[in-house]
Amino acid sequence: MDPLFYVMAIMGCGDGSSACQQARVEQVQYRSIGECQRAMPAALARNSDVDYPVVTASCRATGVRMAQTKASVTRG
Repeated sequence: MDPLFYVMAIMGCGDGSSACQQARVEQVQYRSIGECQRAMPAALARNSDVDYPVVTASCRATGVRMAQTKASVTRG
């Protein structure tokens, strides 16, 4: 199965950051949420052509997420 990774959605918003809508998704895939967040300033600079008063970004998990289970407790 594919690992979990993060992508950055570029969001266009109205004045006061209201009514935000996804304008596009960056093609880069990040291994962690922190790596994605650190890349935001450069991504926002690359996407300054979005036709909204406010442009922001959001990191989102994508890929396959496997469930984690706790080890069963033995009753004695």
